[in-house]
Amino acid sequence: MGYTILIADDDPELVQMLKTFFELRKYTVITARDGAQTVKMSEQDPDIILLDINMPRVDGLEVCRRIRDKVSCPILFLTARVEEQDRVNGLMSGGDDYILKPFSLKELEARIIAHLKREERRRGKSEYRFQGDLSIDYTAKTVQVGGKELELTRLEYGIVEFLSMNPGLVFDKERIYEKVCGYDGEGDSRVITELVRRIRKKMKEYTETEYIETVWGMGYRWIK
Repeated sequence: MGYTILIADDDPELVQMLKTFFELRKYTVITARDGAQTVKMSEQDPDIILLDINMPRVDGLEVCRRIRDKVSCPILFLTARVEEQDRVNGLMSGGDDYILKPFSLKELEARIIAHLKREERRRGKSEYRFQGDLSIDYTAKTVQVGGKELELTRLEYGIVEFLSMNPGLVFDKERIYEKVCGYDGEGDSRVITELVRRIRKKMKEYTETEYIETVWGMGYRWIK
């Protein structure tokens, strides 16, 4: 396939199992055993990162925050935590997805493939949207309001991209989560609510125009 995966986990048996599994599927696999090493290995420009939350020296959430501005690839958290707030914290720190331990290798591979294909589609876009004070560059994955570029996380940008490319259509939170993260997002509507709140707050710094409308009891839509 030609893709490079960085596997960051302090469990040597899990790392070896994943390394063997993905190398058999023709991925190039690089590994890290703690947070500090993960930050260093991320400089090798992997196509996707599997990142354990509970790692020594620097935990996965902090690693994600440190490298998010330096790497553009998807980051998938591997976690034994099951509390909703833990999942929310992971996604808000800049992660793109999470998978709970213990997990199915088939499910993990399916999610990885979905994220890699989504990256390829995004890179292939050469489209812009101009609407009032707002402009979206779908190639560079940037959003400007009043000439000022918004500092959006990957998931925040993904919501703007998805809704703005389907103006006037109403999508419920689960559908938005599924489109942005690439799998069934049932139970994660709280994440979308928080992300939309953050997007609106960032836009409001430069414009009073509302671009994302709440349709009560249904979801959100991009205002034409």
